[in-house]
Amino acid sequence: MLITSISGIRGTIGGVPGENLTPLDITEFISAYGTWILKEHENPTICVGRDGRASGKMILDITIQTLISLGIDVINLDYATTPTVEVEVIARATQGGIIITASHNPKPYNGIKMLNNNGEFLSAKSGQEILDIKKEADYTFVSVDDLGTETKSYNHTKDHIQKILDLEAVDVDLIKSKKLKISLDAINSVGGIAVPILLEKLGCEVVGMYCEVNGDFQHPPEPLDKNLSELKSLVTKTESDLGIAVDPDVDRLVLIDEKGTMINEEYGLVMVSDYILSVQPGTTVSNLSSSRALRDITEKYKQEYSASAVGEKNVVEKMKEVDAVIGGEGSGGIIYPPLHYGRDALVGISLFLTHLAKSNISASELRKQYPDYFMTKEKIDIPSRDQITIILDALENQYRESSESISRIDGLKIDFENSWVHVRASNTEPILRIYTEAKTLEEAEKLSQETITRINNLL
Repeated sequence: MLITSISGIRGTIGGVPGENLTPLDITEFISAYGTWILKEHENPTICVGRDGRASGKMILDITIQTLISLGIDVINLDYATTPTVEVEVIARATQGGIIITASHNPKPYNGIKMLNNNGEFLSAKSGQEILDIKKEADYTFVSVDDLGTETKSYNHTKDHIQKILDLEAVDVDLIKSKKLKISLDAINSVGGIAVPILLEKLGCEVVGMYCEVNGDFQHPPEPLDKNLSELKSLVTKTESDLGIAVDPDVDRLVLIDEKGTMINEEYGLVMVSDYILSVQPGTTVSNLSSSRALRDITEKYKQEYSASAVGEKNVVEKMKEVDAVIGGEGSGGIIYPPLHYGRDALVGISLFLTHLAKSNISASELRKQYPDYFMTKEKIDIPSRDQITIILDALENQYRESSESISRIDGLKIDFENSWVHVRASNTEPILRIYTEAKTLEEAEKLSQETITRINNLL
């Protein structure tokens, strides 16, 4: 399987070029990205890092040598979290960055994410330009006298962590005074390097599992409740104050309370935002499929909440537009602008631990302070993507009289007094995704089934 889009490329390792992620596909894609960089910048340098997947070294080597053959200098970060690469692009003032990761996809997958000179994911326009270069094979390699160079980096993870510890909103001394015990599931990827260093700097006792960086995922790598049973057991067995799970590239954060219960992934952003708003009032942002709880908390402080289309780049653009103090995505992604504009589990951990320490209560008690919402996530196959607009227009007309507000920023989002439904198309398949949220699970499920029935009746 191979998926190429404006945000990068990912697929299963091995097989036939054009159908899987092979050395040929990697070379062509990196050549296109490097050529785009050369059109935008003179004498560029690019940071390259990878997560802990077993195929990462192979892709890293191909990536570096391809960039060198284009005349581009490379800073080889080797093992690095996605947010670390983003921070390094900013800190080293490089002209771009590449992250070799398939995020939460299973072991057979790997991929390539591209960054601009701000350490952020590319715009749709820039991504399409790269795909056009790749399609036309519009790249030229340099002669031997003009080859790029490779410089290896060794301190980037510690530098990233130090920048977090230096943030005004992170109270290192207070966290240290609590002497917290924290269980960690790092899924045998780069979180096994970065998270223990951070927690130890914060004076925490770390009980780690799957912290060896070998890419041997011992359970499905997406940090969902159903995949974290061992971590939940570890928390209660060791009487930890908190459990932490990250995905393979450490841009998503999930929390387990001291009772071994997963805190809904939507609420990491909510709780951290509550703390930030208490010390720095301002606008907050999440995507249209994230919990309404963030809006509720923001309005408690008499501040404005804004919603963006789904996707980190869209969240970042909206955050910049409204000058948000914090934002992110409900899947566990926290974006804190004073550090950088990217989802970052490491800064999320630090801000949450500050909030927990200041609250002086347990994680479960802290969670109880927030409104309860329940979410469903379903999908429905449709015969053709050509039907999407027709279906969404018809749904909008059906729901218009009963709705509180309607958004067409990304598919169709319909808000009701105590619930919402969001219907959006898959970017790659003839599928409609249906997300709902309500005050009870039964209400959320009822709204979901009602929407699916309405769609089926339109097909």
